[in-house]
Amino acid sequence: MFRQILGQAKKHPSLIPLFVFLGTGAAGATLYLLRLALFNPDVCWDRNNPEPWNKLGPNDQYKFYSVNVDYSKLKKERPDF
Repeated sequence: MFRQILGQAKKHPSLIPLFVFLGTGAAGATLYLLRLALFNPDVCWDRNNPEPWNKLGPNDQYKFYSVNVDYSKLKKERPDF
């Protein structure tokens, strides 16, 4: 398959940007899915701790991008479980 892509790129050099952008998009989507699977508090890989979201403190940032919230200045507004 890789040989066929290289053959097409040699015959039609205008396809090279298409292959680059498709590869970059596929790699970005894969990395984002890995980030969600490994670092999202809603996903539980540990069977010994069925509620991992209870370990999160009020200053833990688990969102990918936060516009106006400074998580280091938040106070605890919930009870301990």
